[in-house]
Amino acid sequence: MEKLKLNNKRTILVGLAFLSICAFWQMYDTIVPLVLKKTFALDESLTGVIMAADNVLALFLLPLFGGLSDRSHSKLGRRTPFIIVGTSVAVVLMNILPILDNSYASAAAPWKFMSFVIVLGLLLIAMGIYRSPAVALMPDVTPKPLRSKANAIINLMGAVGGILYLGITTLLYPRSKTEGLLHVNYQPLFIIVSCIMLGAMVILLLTIREPKLARENRELEKKHPEWDLAKDDGSGNEVLPAPVKRSLGFLLASIALWFIGYNGVTTWFTAYIEEVMGEGIGGASRCLMVATGGAIVSYIPIGIVASKIGRKKTIMGGIILLSACFLAGFFFTTRFKTINAVMYVAFALVGLAWAAINVNSLPMVVEMCRGSDVGKFTGYYYTASMLAQTVTPVLAGTLMKHIDYRILFPYSAAFAAMSFVTMLFVRHGDSKAEAKRGLEAFEAMDD
Repeated sequence: MEKLKLNNKRTILVGLAFLSICAFWQMYDTIVPLVLKKTFALDESLTGVIMAADNVLALFLLPLFGGLSDRSHSKLGRRTPFIIVGTSVAVVLMNILPILDNSYASAAAPWKFMSFVIVLGLLLIAMGIYRSPAVALMPDVTPKPLRSKANAIINLMGAVGGILYLGITTLLYPRSKTEGLLHVNYQPLFIIVSCIMLGAMVILLLTIREPKLARENRELEKKHPEWDLAKDDGSGNEVLPAPVKRSLGFLLASIALWFIGYNGVTTWFTAYIEEVMGEGIGGASRCLMVATGGAIVSYIPIGIVASKIGRKKTIMGGIILLSACFLAGFFFTTRFKTINAVMYVAFALVGLAWAAINVNSLPMVVEMCRGSDVGKFTGYYYTASMLAQTVTPVLAGTLMKHIDYRILFPYSAAFAAMSFVTMLFVRHGDSKAEAKRGLEAFEAMDD
């Protein structure tokens, strides 16, 4: 049997699309709630409703465009046209938002708020166009047994996008520059992030020839029918055996639960830390940057661990650690008045835990489908995660408003713990590559 080799260089380049996505969403999750609360004076519940809008749209857009990209026959490939259109439109629209924000702060008017909401909605649609196709590109060009390792690199690239944003935010908006200001101008931040997104897209287009790479991978997978859990019913339609279907259902439930917990923190952390500890966006960004850094240094080791002990065990270990870190976060943020070194350690471990979960969950989902349906199954993954992220901004925001801001971390820990229970019933999608030692699990970069 031929030895499979992961092309690390190519996987890094494919991951540029995910880098641009993560840079955008990191900014969206941290800046938009502040704008809605401080500029437009919305309360936590209304802010949560608007923050959930992207997830409501995603419930329909991500499976739709994932499926459409499966059936695309462009000369550029199935996924690339969606990446080009989505990124280009998003870059234009996102730079209109801070203009409207600054204008409303100077002279409030209802039409400016409505314009902000409309542009925000169009922006979310633009992001929905290319999110599933961009993520599906990795499985398209990667053999099934190597997808956890490849997804480790893809997530590493996403984390780089997130940490680029957080580093820029920390430099542009330290507490010394924002404290006491009635309004903060976020235009420079939006311009820089849009440049990151455009640059990532251009490099991807110049280096990745999707049709050729996808064709080569399909030919390889035809030689290994044992990789397919799904069966063809004879008419070209995919049929999942009942046990595999049950596993998929429990896996999607687990994805929803841990995203409810994790996204509750990422959506509300900036507002939470300002309310509970008196820290501003700079302090919140430092904590989130440490968590992202923890993820960055963990992704490749996590990919190696998963190849040795399996995806499911790695995920369940990550869930236990994530729940413990959220409980620690509650203790530290309510006990101390300033961010300290111990808190940074806790946030670094949050990054490690989330890496263990994130690296392996998408490969487990797409492990259960044929190559021709990767976009559709990627859509299933995002439907579960976006359904969770639709619920959690509103639910967490309402609980914080009516009970106490300090409910945030216990709330997140509880949902993470529930995902551990549902993962116990997942029996498929746990492909194990041959165990190798240390960095040997990653083959040398191919030219």
